[in-house]
Amino acid sequence: MSLTGKVAVVTGSGRGLGLAYAQELAAQGASVVINDVDEATAAAAVASIRDAGGTATAVVAPVGPTETAKQLVETAVTEFGRLDILVTNAGVLRDTVLWKMSDDDFDTVINVHLRGTFTCVREAATYMRANEIPGRIICIGSPTGQRGNFGQTNYAAAKAGIVGMVRTWALELKKAGITANAVIPVAATAMTATVPYFAAAVEADAAGEPMPAFFRHDLGFGTSDDVAGLIAYLASDDAAGVTGQALGIGGDRIQVWSHPEPVVTAYHDGGFTADALTAEFPELFVAQSVGEKFPPLPEDLVRPRPEV
Repeated sequence: MSLTGKVAVVTGSGRGLGLAYAQELAAQGASVVINDVDEATAAAAVASIRDAGGTATAVVAPVGPTETAKQLVETAVTEFGRLDILVTNAGVLRDTVLWKMSDDDFDTVINVHLRGTFTCVREAATYMRANEIPGRIICIGSPTGQRGNFGQTNYAAAKAGIVGMVRTWALELKKAGITANAVIPVAATAMTATVPYFAAAVEADAAGEPMPAFFRHDLGFGTSDDVAGLIAYLASDDAAGVTGQALGIGGDRIQVWSHPEPVVTAYHDGGFTADALTAEFPELFVAQSVGEKFPPLPEDLVRPRPEV
């Protein structure tokens, strides 16, 4: 597999998962446009790619506004001559329970994750279609968007919305040969580093040691680099037949998430009145689980909770 001659934009790629994606795309031969809101962080990311023999430049701007989306595409075309790959990774968190979540908490997360994905994909797809480029759109989702998570109304809405948009874009862009997929990563990040359940894995990663097999295999929880290979694959010509999918990856595990499908279908002549539902629904109903349910940690991986 090679991405030689391809040009990629990766939003939110100054550090963490986004940087791992950008570095892997560059290692496979792509020229990369780094994006971050901090100039020093973006510059360091560009330097890391160039020092490894790759090609990169940066756009320092917040994702969300149409102006930033235009700047990202224009920079790719001006600096490297074209745009083949877009990875929408930029995001922020404003976690709190529903009754404490402010309008600003909600709007900020929706603007960066959901609107930012929309504006960037719209701009990239418009360019790709106009120039007959069979491009690759890769949008980053989250297990929270798939199953929900306590304290993340805004983030869950944004990430679920991204997967919904990806399914729609796969239909709309198929004729142009442009693929659109969502990647659902599970990895050690600044967010998971604060979760006691993952403490032993985060400790090992910080020390440069392999994560315990329980995390890598049983939970599919690994490093940012473990996710990057899927990004590069989806960006390649080899993945031309993969579109409209939500693909989970982490540690030693990859998953293909199902599309929502009915689990129960029933009929009642004349329709379901309230009385009919009262009589029949209890026997028909199959409750669907919500939220992530983790197995108990092996005793040797349990870490004491930090004192507050």
